[in-house]
Amino acid sequence: MKTWIARLALVISLMVPLYFATAALGVKFGLFDWRFGLGVMIVQWGIWVLLGALAIALLALAIVAARAPRRGWSLALAALLIPAAGLGYLAWVREKTATIPPIHDIATNPDDAPEFSERVMALRSATPDVNPVNPLNEPLSSFPMYQSERFAAISARSAGDIAREAYPDVRTLTLKLGVPEAYAAVLEEARGMGWEIVTTEASAGIVEATATTFWFGFKDDVAIRVRQIQDGAGAEIDMRSTSRVGVSDLGANAARIKAFLEAVAARAKP
Repeated sequence: MKTWIARLALVISLMVPLYFATAALGVKFGLFDWRFGLGVMIVQWGIWVLLGALAIALLALAIVAARAPRRGWSLALAALLIPAAGLGYLAWVREKTATIPPIHDIATNPDDAPEFSERVMALRSATPDVNPVNPLNEPLSSFPMYQSERFAAISARSAGDIAREAYPDVRTLTLKLGVPEAYAAVLEEARGMGWEIVTTEASAGIVEATATTFWFGFKDDVAIRVRQIQDGAGAEIDMRSTSRVGVSDLGANAARIKAFLEAVAARAKP
């Protein structure tokens, strides 16, 4: 009897990661939209799913440990560890969210960021509740998304200023290459990243692409601009990465820009 209870608790706990995977992959494959998969299944219901599995596992462990023979204790302990790990990860994400600015549009040069083409904007407009693409050097209070008490502390600042402070290493890359060579390195690296290439304009030094996350299939749009350094030899590369949905990107766009430009710089080395 005790072993059966422990096994039942373990089965329930094993269904927890399946539940979260279903929420994420359901969004990715269009079974439901991101507002339900992320907003409801994970943000609203996820904590209760984890707590419920944890409570059942604790009950099973208590029953198994109550009296000898204590069969099934290892199963009950495994059942306890799964939701406990999930709660620990959730706490880590919440702590990370609290320390990362609630912005989702990052550029190496916010005062002169690459602009998205009409083609990219058309792709973005097909997404429900898509984030608008706003100027990065205007106060956040200028935009409806940030006109609430939640953002009062940062509403007078621009997304560009906030990003400069939060991600000081995200900045324009300069290379001792001609523009054609730098552009070729950029395009090759963008393809190597597995992004969907949307626009290539070698004459303008523009590459646009869409990066898609594995679990939810969230799409972030990328614009890269290569141009001649003013009053000097070489090329400068600016980049913008913008999430289609979500107020905060949890630092994903800054990390993407940094990783991409570091890879391009490595390609450019002799």
